[in-house]
Amino acid sequence: MKSPGRFLLILGSFLPHLVMADLVPPSAKRIPHKVVAPHGHTRDDPYYWLRNRDNPAVISYLQEENLYTSHMLRETEDLQKDLFDEIVGRIVQDDSSVPYREKNYEYYRRYRKGDSYPLSCRRRVGTNKEEIMFDIPSMAKGHKFYRHRTGELSSNEEIVAFSTDTRGRRIYTLRFKNLVTGKILPEKLEHVTGNHAWANDNKTIFYTRQDPETLRSYQVYKHVLGSPVQNDVLVFEEKDETFRCYVYKTKSGRFIVIGSSQTLSDEFLLIEADRPDDKPKIFSPRRRNLEYSIDHVDDRFLIRTNKEAPNFRLMSTPLEHTAEKNWEEVIPSRDDVYLSSVEVFRDYLVVTERRNALNRIRIRNAEGQWHEVDFEEPAYSASLGVNVEMNTETLRFSFESMRIPDSTFDYNMRTRQKSLLKQQKVLGGFDSGNYRTERLDATAKDGTKIPISLVYHKSIKRDGTAPLYLYGYGSYGSSMLAGVRSTMLSLINRGFVYAIAHVRGGQEHGRRWYEDGKLMKKKNTFTDFIDCAEHLAKEQYADPDRLFAGGGSAGGLLIGAVANMRPDLFRGLIADVPFVDVVTTMLDDTIPLTTFEYDEWGNPSEEEAYHYMLSYSPYDNVTNVDYPALLILAGLHDSQVQYWEPAKWAARLRHRSTGNNLLLLKTDMTAGHGGASGRFDRFRDIALEHAFLLKLSGLK
Repeated sequence: MKSPGRFLLILGSFLPHLVMADLVPPSAKRIPHKVVAPHGHTRDDPYYWLRNRDNPAVISYLQEENLYTSHMLRETEDLQKDLFDEIVGRIVQDDSSVPYREKNYEYYRRYRKGDSYPLSCRRRVGTNKEEIMFDIPSMAKGHKFYRHRTGELSSNEEIVAFSTDTRGRRIYTLRFKNLVTGKILPEKLEHVTGNHAWANDNKTIFYTRQDPETLRSYQVYKHVLGSPVQNDVLVFEEKDETFRCYVYKTKSGRFIVIGSSQTLSDEFLLIEADRPDDKPKIFSPRRRNLEYSIDHVDDRFLIRTNKEAPNFRLMSTPLEHTAEKNWEEVIPSRDDVYLSSVEVFRDYLVVTERRNALNRIRIRNAEGQWHEVDFEEPAYSASLGVNVEMNTETLRFSFESMRIPDSTFDYNMRTRQKSLLKQQKVLGGFDSGNYRTERLDATAKDGTKIPISLVYHKSIKRDGTAPLYLYGYGSYGSSMLAGVRSTMLSLINRGFVYAIAHVRGGQEHGRRWYEDGKLMKKKNTFTDFIDCAEHLAKEQYADPDRLFAGGGSAGGLLIGAVANMRPDLFRGLIADVPFVDVVTTMLDDTIPLTTFEYDEWGNPSEEEAYHYMLSYSPYDNVTNVDYPALLILAGLHDSQVQYWEPAKWAARLRHRSTGNNLLLLKTDMTAGHGGASGRFDRFRDIALEHAFLLKLSGLK
């Protein structure tokens, strides 16, 4: 293919609105490069050069692709604007979060009309006097990207830690503000994760640092306010490159906990929060395949663990005898129930469990009696909210379904009464009664039943004529729970069915669901998704000629694999920051996330694992076939999926695809893995995605 090269760059710089009827697709240079595996196998990677973000030719190529995408979707510009306006128009501009109580204050965020960033606020309990801790819109001015985290407060509620990222690489600067004087303290802790925990002396803070190259969180430091940063004390360093560390304070406030984790193992160290200068003490030594997490209440630690319990169980141990041999069972493991999380209160124990691919909330009182919070939707998502206080009867939780917006409740654990505090308003005439939601099961090739959640407008007939958008993820044990955002209404109201495939690799059906979709069983994730798509078409929820799919990050891997395995099945695919160059990335231990992901994907130094990953890696399996239309999104500063993965994939697809379907790559030149940082900016990409789908489906 002919490359427009500098011509495109000039046009993009000086004539951005010029219509170029004869614009040809960009064509990345092919430069021979051998990637050698530890066991001697080599692969040719002619687009390896795209890894060098400091090379002007790389930036030029990405800009060419952006210009080409704009050109090929130019006829949808008005539609994109309409979609963006619709999405923004559903949002309450001056919205605010439900305040949560911590000690003497209630904390919340609120937006001013038109602002892309919120104000971080608090008010003393029993008053309406607002204290603006951070005016984030003002702090974000002048930055193309800005992410702010309002962190923990000191025990006396006077000093608040906050962290900022101005590149999108998730490399933060940690600073401190005195809420009494309103002054930001002079010290800056650079190149940190934003993770921290205060000791009880109101001056000592523990925080984590990253490896500057891999971005692995591997060190815990101690800083004393007012002292030089260079005097900070190294408290813990994780030497094992497959582990990353973090720090937190128990809900009781008694312990600083240093955690070190990888996919299959955890380890914790303890420091009394009243004694920050003490050396950390080991809770229980790490052991391969032993996963656990801890919290403290009264004279015991509670331990959520997979110890002889694939779906996890709850155990406890005395404060002075924390080794694994002393753990005692509180809640046993069950084959049909996955224990997701534990929340401790003075007189209550709350657990979230997953059964039949749905979250449940169960509560135990001081007398040992259990009850469950009732939900009535066939497909929904329920999760615990912010529950900081221990001495309370009130539980904060959130609920949403495929048709009911996010709703925040307070629940009295003694009386079992629910109080709706807020249901997210959806402007523009939204009525949940106009939509239907269903839960289906597709049968996989091996006979496994794969859950599908879906929603559509009540006017849609199940006659095989509706376009359908199928979304999936299926990695890291992360479950795709049944909720829908108001952004999807722009598709649903135009006649789309929206569906979520709960494929293996998540934990919708417990730990086994995860184990059956990782490592040497990873292909189950992809075939499950294909089986779900075929089922939806067979049962006439979808027009077989207008079947679309999408996924992001590891879900982008899913989309890439499906594109290779069944290029005939879908009319169009969207891959958002897709992890598609699996083998090359996993061979490179300098790339963020690589070393502690061996237990998710496999270690390519092991020949069997290497060849299995190679057999499904989307980039390595691009062939000379007619691919469906593809919209690929990337972020130049992405720390999780490096921009060059989608860029290389797009280049190889364009080189080998035999058809004439749209192939578009759009790289956000200012953002990272999470996309644009502002409240509204991210909706422009969503509008672009929806316009792409509507264009292909013949709808407006």
